[in-house]
Amino acid sequence: MKVIRVVGPSDAGKTTLIERLADCLADLGRVGTVKHIACEPTLDTDGTDTARHRTAGAAETYGLTDDGDWFATGEELSLTEALDRLAVDCRYALVEGYGTATLPTVALGDADAETVIAAGETADDVDLDAVIDATEAVDPYETLESLVARAKASPDADRAGAIATFTGRVRTLDDADDDPTEWLEFERYETVADERMAAIREELTARDGVYEVFLHHETGVVDAGEDVVYVVVLADHRREAFETVEDGIDRLKDEVPLFKREVTVTDEFWAHE
Repeated sequence: MKVIRVVGPSDAGKTTLIERLADCLADLGRVGTVKHIACEPTLDTDGTDTARHRTAGAAETYGLTDDGDWFATGEELSLTEALDRLAVDCRYALVEGYGTATLPTVALGDADAETVIAAGETADDVDLDAVIDATEAVDPYETLESLVARAKASPDADRAGAIATFTGRVRTLDDADDDPTEWLEFERYETVADERMAAIREELTARDGVYEVFLHHETGVVDAGEDVVYVVVLADHRREAFETVEDGIDRLKDEVPLFKREVTVTDEFWAHE
């Protein structure tokens, strides 16, 4: 899934730009949106059944129609958690607001951001075609669930009896006496890394009994305890799936040029992944 956000003053046309981008991108794939709001959701209005569910103590409430239309309200959902949900079946996610999020950004007015892919005083000043091209170029947002969903959607899925996965996480401690790791920062040689990841995937997928291989490694800052790398394999049987998962993560670590900066509570240093 490709994710961008739109930030800017309230009169700059953020929602207008989200509407225009969603209209264009919907022709290319499923679009999800996330809106930062500073008030209580108004879906559960007083007296409705779902409001009564919430008042009674339900942490999440879904309203569904016979046609499959739905809405939901709940408690304590972060932006990351919302994007994780969208990543399973959306090709694009458009985020309105969230000024502190580190996402590729369209900045309106005097808004500032770390990674700006387009800017304009108002929505009318933004070149939609340029934003769409830039959106296609951003790093994909993936989760273990989104990669498994892609494996299940394979045209060969009806012949596969196994999906095996590997998830690598940022350890807080290597040994009990170590200084705790706070976070890691990953950088890669983009063209070389992408080419080698593609080559590994192609070679592993060519094995007998293997139908799909997906590899994903996060870049940027990843906090201790968070996921950093995924390998997902769709195969005939568990043996081929497990062997290919193991070879996939081993080859990724050995062959893909990734560098990490480790920050502990007392020190920081760079190392090859």
